[in-house]
Amino acid sequence: MKKGILFTLIGLIILCMLGLGACGGVETEAPAPTEPVAVEPPTDIPVAEEPPTEEPVVEEPAPVLTIWADTLFAPIIEEISRDFTAEYGVEVVVQPMGMDDVREQMKTAAPAGEGPDIIEGPHDWVGTLLEAGVIAPIDLGDKESLLLPAAVQAFTYEGNVYGLGLINENVAMFRNLDIVPEAPTTWDEFLTMADELEAEGVEYRLLLQQGDAYHFFPIQTSFGGYVFGQNPDGSYIPDDVGIDSEGSIAAAVWLDEMVKAGHIKAEIDFDTARALFTEGQAAFYLTGPWNLEFFQETGVNYVISPIPAGTEPAKPFTGVRGLMVNAFSDQLALAQTFLTEFWTTEAAIQQYYEATQKPVTLLSVRETIENPDLAALGEAGLYAMPMPAIPEMSAFWATMGDTITLILQQQADPTEAFQNAAEQMRNLIAEGQ
Repeated sequence: MKKGILFTLIGLIILCMLGLGACGGVETEAPAPTEPVAVEPPTDIPVAEEPPTEEPVVEEPAPVLTIWADTLFAPIIEEISRDFTAEYGVEVVVQPMGMDDVREQMKTAAPAGEGPDIIEGPHDWVGTLLEAGVIAPIDLGDKESLLLPAAVQAFTYEGNVYGLGLINENVAMFRNLDIVPEAPTTWDEFLTMADELEAEGVEYRLLLQQGDAYHFFPIQTSFGGYVFGQNPDGSYIPDDVGIDSEGSIAAAVWLDEMVKAGHIKAEIDFDTARALFTEGQAAFYLTGPWNLEFFQETGVNYVISPIPAGTEPAKPFTGVRGLMVNAFSDQLALAQTFLTEFWTTEAAIQQYYEATQKPVTLLSVRETIENPDLAALGEAGLYAMPMPAIPEMSAFWATMGDTITLILQQQADPTEAFQNAAEQMRNLIAEGQ
């Protein structure tokens, strides 16, 4: 019995020594460390969205149309254009300039991208500006029927229209009623009156601006003279220079005779001429509607008549002033719309007439004008012809002003002077000047 108990105790001791959990106080080794387990975040937790950011609204600048205009007309055009700005939100900026500056600066500024969108000027610039490539055609469409045909013709070149005519002008014979109650219808009648006026002590019988081919032209045509020949459709023939034609020479001789008789005097410029007329010192003055307001303000007692005929009726130049579009404008369509849609409305042209007091080209307004002066100017321009808009016309202006001055100052024989002028013109045309 005792041996069995002893073996049992020995067995228990061995088990404790082997580290069984039943016996405490025995150190054991720590378990080896394990790699951390990656835990994926839950996908069903709602994530707060950031509020959307609004793109900043960039406002396009309002379009602007720029116009270069003669100083006389610039304020009027700017004032009337405010209605266009109010209706369409297009600002119109008008820069007043000297007339020659508009034309000459346009030739260089437009191709460089520094020119205006539109220019204002006379129709006889068309040929020169087209030669420089700086104006674009406009499409009048059905608006053409609303305009004076001569105004459309004036801006037409080789079948295209290059401007919108707003007003037309021509010279006429103004006379002081206090000095001359009746108008001469021919230059022979004028000569008789001039002799009588001289006897009465009237020093200035006919005022004619020195060196001005424009004002002399109706005298030239009244004797059958011309500048360029014309085709049946009215277009001009630059190779047919008529300065030394029989009619032009006759007009030069007549001018020389009037100077020698003292009926026309030299050294008469624009300011001198209208001062003499308004002061009652001159009987006749060959001028145009640009003097109407001045005459009315001074109170001179005047009336307007057609220019006397020589061997045929006098044909003054019709000068049409209007708006032309820069071919290099980056707002070409807008500029053309401005002309054809806004400046062909009765509202705009009525304002233009009231501001300028000149014959306008929109027929509906023209026909409602009750102004005896404008009616008389229209009668004086019954046979008027548009100034040639061909580039060769620059040779006429460059030559004829000096030629007329030579005759007025009695420094050249009239026949030789006009023959030399014709030769100069032909040479300038041949040289492309």
